[in-house]
Amino acid sequence: MENRLIQITKFDWNRSNIDKIREKHNVEPHECEEAFFNELFISTDESHSHAEQRYHALGITNSDRLLFIVFTIRAKKIRVISARDVNKKERRIYYEKIKENTQI
Repeated sequence: MENRLIQITKFDWNRSNIDKIREKHNVEPHECEEAFFNELFISTDESHSHAEQRYHALGITNSDRLLFIVFTIRAKKIRVISARDVNKKERRIYYEKIKENTQI
């Protein structure tokens, strides 16, 4: 997955996804983009990867907002499908992953 992210050239936003994410979860596109440049943990979304590979990400914005992001990669572009604030379990997982990555 890391190799695929290195090849990313930009974000590809769908207008209806922007509106849906903003209205339903009060998340702005720039917040999703910020999370990809900060501490981010990604897993494959096997249950929704039928037509194309989908991923889940737990990431943090520049203002320390933790987000759960669903995305796909199309032609070297990240397309965010959904984004929302993390729930209690996801918050715990995020901080456990950070702790694992900072231990020597």
